[in-house]
Amino acid sequence: MTDPLLQIGAPVGIIAGGGTLPFAVADSLAARGLTPVLFALKGSCDPERVTAYRHHWLRMGAFGRLLRLLRDEGCRDLVFIGSLVRPALSDMRLDWGAIKVLPAVLAAYRGGDDHLLTGVGRLFERHGFRLLGLKDVATDLLMPAGCLTRAAPDAGVEADIAKGRAVLAALSPFDIGQGCVVIDGHVVAVEDTGGTDELLRRVAQLRDSRRIRAKPGHGVLVKAPKTGQDLRFDLPALGPKTIEGLITAQLGGVAVVAGHTVVAEPQEMIAAADKAGVFAIGMPA
Repeated sequence: MTDPLLQIGAPVGIIAGGGTLPFAVADSLAARGLTPVLFALKGSCDPERVTAYRHHWLRMGAFGRLLRLLRDEGCRDLVFIGSLVRPALSDMRLDWGAIKVLPAVLAAYRGGDDHLLTGVGRLFERHGFRLLGLKDVATDLLMPAGCLTRAAPDAGVEADIAKGRAVLAALSPFDIGQGCVVIDGHVVAVEDTGGTDELLRRVAQLRDSRRIRAKPGHGVLVKAPKTGQDLRFDLPALGPKTIEGLITAQLGGVAVVAGHTVVAEPQEMIAAADKAGVFAIGMPA
């Protein structure tokens, strides 16, 4: 198979949200001799870290300005990466470029996050851009198969993982989340618009209130893309902050889909997991 990296045009535009992943993608591209240009979303992208890269700042709703900047920079290939709180349309200051495509934007908003991102992606494609995923530009940031940590799941946890995957597959048509927590065969929490961090905080609160009485160290966070999800956008993510959440929620570990999950700061994540005695495993797709 031809290496997709050889087909990528430079420079590559990165629509950058929050967290460390936009910068990890930029570094991965640069290591391969490709020039990244960050289009940093105000209120999300880290203002201190972005200065180390070629970049432009954008507010949500400035679609027309973004198109002009992308063309000025010569970016044909684009990557969407980083955390982002879904904005309300009423809170966005739409420029003329966004107003011209408003019917398509409204249609994209009538659904979950995957529906929204896929709809926005189509808008860029109509204007001649190509949307890429991490499997195209930064495979080194994707979760490998197998257990990364000294701790590993036992047979009981494997059963919890299987149940978690079944739950996520069943919820996929509703486009509501990519994670759930299963403890000793019981589904105790499902991810919603609050994301994984909020999911783990809820589990910790349930333990504090003794609504969950399982022993500390029991239970697993299972994360997987939605069935049929466009894998160029919004892949499940894992990193040191996830491990902090597992510790607070007193869970035994996390299981994610290998090749379909982004890993932020893997060395720090593994070190934190090993120190806490929790596991992180990549499941077969």
